[in-house]
Amino acid sequence: MPPFATTLSSQNDHFNRSRGISPQSDVITIDVGGQLFQTTKQTLALAGSKSLFSQFAHSTQVGLGPQFIDRDPELFSILLSLLRTGNLPSKAKAFDLEDLIAESKFYNIESLLINSLSNPSLFDAFNLEKSLTLPLNGRDFASAMATTSFGTLHVAHGNWVVSRFLVHKFESGRRNSNSIMVYDLQSFSPVIEIAHCEIYGAELDSAIPATKLKWVESYNVVMASGSHSGPSGMLGNVKLWDIRSGNVIWELKERVDCFSDITVSDSLSAIFKVGVNSGEVFYTDLRKLGDMDSNPWICLGDKRKMLNVKKEGVGCKIEAHGNQVFCSKGGDVELWSEVAMNSSKKSEDGLPDRVFRRNLMGRAKDMGGSRITNLAFGGSKMFLTRKDQHSVEVWQSSSRGF
Repeated sequence: MPPFATTLSSQNDHFNRSRGISPQSDVITIDVGGQLFQTTKQTLALAGSKSLFSQFAHSTQVGLGPQFIDRDPELFSILLSLLRTGNLPSKAKAFDLEDLIAESKFYNIESLLINSLSNPSLFDAFNLEKSLTLPLNGRDFASAMATTSFGTLHVAHGNWVVSRFLVHKFESGRRNSNSIMVYDLQSFSPVIEIAHCEIYGAELDSAIPATKLKWVESYNVVMASGSHSGPSGMLGNVKLWDIRSGNVIWELKERVDCFSDITVSDSLSAIFKVGVNSGEVFYTDLRKLGDMDSNPWICLGDKRKMLNVKKEGVGCKIEAHGNQVFCSKGGDVELWSEVAMNSSKKSEDGLPDRVFRRNLMGRAKDMGGSRITNLAFGGSKMFLTRKDQHSVEVWQSSSRGF
């Protein structure tokens, strides 16, 4: 035995004990297709009680040598790395995704693999490319999309899934009243009715129905927004609702360059819109709600277009994901990101000045086509639909994952 072997062994034993691992009882040796792998019971237990890995961890086989399984050792190595770190190793890119999914099904850890492939940390807004087109059944086009944080996509007509609640907008048959109902997703029972409005006579803007709903988790409110075309042009309304009390905590009536679309970013603490006349992107800071005047919007583009009569923003869509904002213009997507500024330079309210930069997104061969009608984000992916297309485009980072 080399002179350093005893020292190295004692160091390993000390390391294992410091992590609560007993070398004699917790280290498992598995023979996969003739190749030996060593890991711990704790690592194998991370696969879940119904997985084959968990059966290895609880095996009572003693004195019969390593447990043997007749499977591909290279694929096993990838899945074992997934258990150890929670992420796929870089060498996983050398394997076919279908082979990895099939192998994960055999070990009953498919959900772990799928979640790792859609991990939000893999999202790279500056390196997105179209990777897949999902066909839709039926003759109707997608009117709305909703996603989960790990990339599950729901295509629907008129519903929005928001955080722990399903929030649905209702209008009466005569279209003279509307409200928003909040349902618990666990029981699908109604929690509260908010924003009940009635239209009286010719007062068209007294009850503009909400056409877009967004949950703002940090503020524990729902942003409800809607617009319509009246005798004096496009009119809009933006409200932040406290669903616990059913009260409005902030409201803005839109009359100048009303939004064609609007969204809210929890990460950036801001509401963003694209003007229906100008087609430009605007933002208002959520941290300044109490100090806002009648026109709180700050234009990130050309302010001169605000009085444009060409309505360049019609059909534009805007969504926020992470620390970026995405705005569709026809068949293309603009990417807006905040630029880090010197924190010593502050505005009158004591908050640092904010600067956003516009970037063109995606490869030239992926952009263009018919007008984008929906944008949604989930996990490491961006989803979009186009006018007259019965399909959903899936975009993801080319430099990460598969």
